[in-house]
Amino acid sequence: MPPWCLRLLEWYYHARREMPWRGHPDAYAVWVSEIMLQQTQVNTVRPYFERFLQLFPDVFALASATDEALLKAWEGLGYYTRVRNLRKAAQQLVAENKGRLPQTARELKNLPGIGAYTAAAIASICFNECEPVVDGNVARVFARRNLLSDDFSKEAPRRNLANWLRPFISACAAPGDFNQAMMELGALICTPRHPVCPQCPLRSECKAAETMRQEDYPVALKRKALPERKHEVLLLRNAKGELLLTQHQGERLLDGFWELPRRDLLSFPIRRLQKCYIHKQTFSHFRQILTVFTAELPDELPSLPPDFQWCAAPEKLPITTATRKILMQMQSPHLQNHLTERASGSKTSQAAKKRKSTR
Repeated sequence: MPPWCLRLLEWYYHARREMPWRGHPDAYAVWVSEIMLQQTQVNTVRPYFERFLQLFPDVFALASATDEALLKAWEGLGYYTRVRNLRKAAQQLVAENKGRLPQTARELKNLPGIGAYTAAAIASICFNECEPVVDGNVARVFARRNLLSDDFSKEAPRRNLANWLRPFISACAAPGDFNQAMMELGALICTPRHPVCPQCPLRSECKAAETMRQEDYPVALKRKALPERKHEVLLLRNAKGELLLTQHQGERLLDGFWELPRRDLLSFPIRRLQKCYIHKQTFSHFRQILTVFTAELPDELPSLPPDFQWCAAPEKLPITTATRKILMQMQSPHLQNHLTERASGSKTSQAAKKRKSTR
């Protein structure tokens, strides 16, 4: 094994972070963690991982999970196609393989939601297969070490890097550790901005560090401006204090989640509309801007369509991240005081107009 590989592993055994899935004896738990870690930071995943395993401790529990329980467990973690594919893969394993995970990357890639990177991670960590991972962290490390100007968002450059790494991981007695060491190096040392080069075990081989061009790699790609989707949503409560929610329609990734109703889709009249908050959120392919209004309900409420409901405890339902953040924001004392002042000012103005009209 080349000296740089030995230095990488030595650094990893000394500097690696403790994680609830690291060293876990159950391949199912490692699989769940790898799906959660796709495009999501470690610290965000930690509480979700432990809670998810309590709710769905094995493949069979996951395969039989209801939509509501599944989405509630994943709520706030984003990229909800991941958890739908996770359950779909569990159902496939129960139907075809008695609930057992395949032990090779090639077979793992046949499951929904598992691509080359995730398959390599599971196969190497759980089953000691010498299959290198190439995620964003690994691509960054070796783009700098080898001065690679490839676009690693594309499959061919990732495959080429994996092929280059394969002889090195094949010479390692612990391929799972080798893969985790590369990823950990990118997460802790070879970071996107301000890499900590003096502490890097690959410093002596790194061509970018040698020429002081670390932040030129990987080559930054021009991104298209994201389209904006603007909607007005309503925060409405009935006399019992129940909140009006509707099940999401349209965007497939949010199917099954509940959210505040859009003003243009409301089926009954409202009055005294008051603008109170603007929520902005960026998704992978669009930017959402929601203007939140409060309003008074009519004296007699009509029956609601099937996809609407009055909810006494919205926290028990799977709700969209936007709705959850809006509800949290609406509870802030600053916003509450601001809305109270505006309401008082509005009533004073209306009273003044009424007096003037009677003179």
